Amino acid sequence: MAAAQEPVFRANVELVRLLVTVKDREGAPALGLGKQNFRIFDNGVEQQISVFERHTEQPLSVAILIDNSGSTGKELKYEIDSVTRFTKALFAEGNPDDRATLYSFNWEVVQRTRWIRSPQQIDRSLRGLKGEAGTCLYDALWFASREIETREGRHVIIVITDGGDTTSSRTFHQALEAVQMADAVIYPILVMPITNDAGRNIGGENALESFAAGTGGHVFAPSIGLQLDDAFSTILRDLRTQYLIGYYPRNLARTKERFHKLRVTLDRPGLRVQTRSGYYGDSER
Repeated sequence: MAAAQEPVFRANVELVRLLVTVKDREGAPALGLGKQNFRIFDNGVEQQISVFERHTEQPLSVAILIDNSGSTGKELKYEIDSVTRFTKALFAEGNPDDRATLYSFNWEVVQRTRWIRSPQQIDRSLRGLKGEAGTCLYDALWFASREIETREGRHVIIVITDGGDTTSSRTFHQALEAVQMADAVIYPILVMPITNDAGRNIGGENALESFAAGTGGHVFAPSIGLQLDDAFSTILRDLRTQYLIGYYPRNLARTKERFHKLRVTLDRPGLRVQTRSGYYGDSER
């Protein structure tokens, strides 16, 4: 895996960037908002917005992580078909510099492609997968984050899995910190072969919810088929309608905590904001 280099959020980087998705009560994108509609709070202190792009077209780097552990075998073909359709739609429009990479994970994490703009190559890499052994979810997120953090533009991780981690060497907190340091948004797609509570991995589902909430993403729990395609369509719509907001942190007290808590509000009722919960920055030495 690529060695980590300086990501967007470091103590010596001043500009803090946020990718913000805004939706109405029906879940449709809220279009046409302006800089004046947003307020940003860093550790409770309001900040002045310096950068604002409506529906930003900054290039996308999309890491697709697909779970091919033993429990996914039955659903794997449907997941592969949906990923192929998603990558075709992703590259059919948008920024010509958009790129994607494919990872698989079971008892090990394998990066199947380089950063490419080829749905055909991703499809060929997907077709060789088969379900076997354990689930290194946290390791997969950690490796993907280290790989994506040095890339220009927006960072997105889509992870398709049926539940929790069983064989990672990294912990949940190590994986979450790596994702947040990489300034990446996580969209987990939870494909559940078992729907009754007795057989489900509730802890794994809660972990995926935490990854999404902490990075400004959203968890999908579709059934196989059209609902899986709908989940990918919603992700693509979010990526095409994001706001990019940036500010230079001011008037912040130095603390022993490196993690800065962020809050974004709107002056319009009935709209819901999705963005990362914070970033890693300066701390008291």
